[in-house]
Amino acid sequence: MITFPRAKINFGLRIIRKRQDGYHDIETIFYPVGLCDALEFVIAPEEAVEDNLTVTGIDIKTKNDKNLVIRVLKEFRKKHKLPFLNIHLHKAIPSGAGLGGGSSDAACFLKTIRRCFNLTLSDAALRSMALELGSDCPFFLDPVPSFARGRGEQLTPVDAILEGFHIVLLNPGIHISTREAYLNCRPGNPEYSLKELTGRYPGEWKDLVKNDFEDFAFRLYPKLGEIKRSLYREGAVYASMSGSGSTIYGLFETRPELGKKLKDMSIYEGML
Repeated sequence: MITFPRAKINFGLRIIRKRQDGYHDIETIFYPVGLCDALEFVIAPEEAVEDNLTVTGIDIKTKNDKNLVIRVLKEFRKKHKLPFLNIHLHKAIPSGAGLGGGSSDAACFLKTIRRCFNLTLSDAALRSMALELGSDCPFFLDPVPSFARGRGEQLTPVDAILEGFHIVLLNPGIHISTREAYLNCRPGNPEYSLKELTGRYPGEWKDLVKNDFEDFAFRLYPKLGEIKRSLYREGAVYASMSGSGSTIYGLFETRPELGKKLKDMSIYEGML
């Protein structure tokens, strides 16, 4: 069984307030993009005594027992008897990049395990399991453009507003801790709802659709701010950091001819 977990980007990300449970209420638009990992598994031979996970591609520097894919199996095995599996995860989505790669892997695996082994598990129970693995994980169970509130799990589908635009994802190889980003953010109520703003043409978003994590990330890594400015110089109608970073993306009406410095950081280019 093979699946292709997709990456996402955020259009705007407002930190509304810190909650009593330690999480934050946010407002954002999740939007899937074509950058994918590849996740494959087969049932291990009868003599196997444990699951085996092989990770290739980008080095995500995560021990196998901490990988969300293995955590998914551990959660399922609390209530379901499953055979041991040989799993191959090929990473094209970098970690600590604001693209949700780990959450996407976990969500894809959740759906595939349920379907493959015909487990009696409701959609609501699956969403609950996903939320325990990551605040953005429920989105990846059905990755359609969505307005997200709460921790990111309160999802309302929105129109595919960017269909026909060309997107470029640039990643400079900087890993940003989501936890550290939240510790350094300044919550506040936005003047406008992102859901309302995204009804406008993206060329109007520059000073309105904001990612609250940028202030912290750009202070810590000035290179990120320069990448964003470079994308505007290259003709982007809108550019932003995704999630807590460090990926910076640009939206273009036509495919751009990027200069070498930006081209070297490109991890994905394609139509939305």
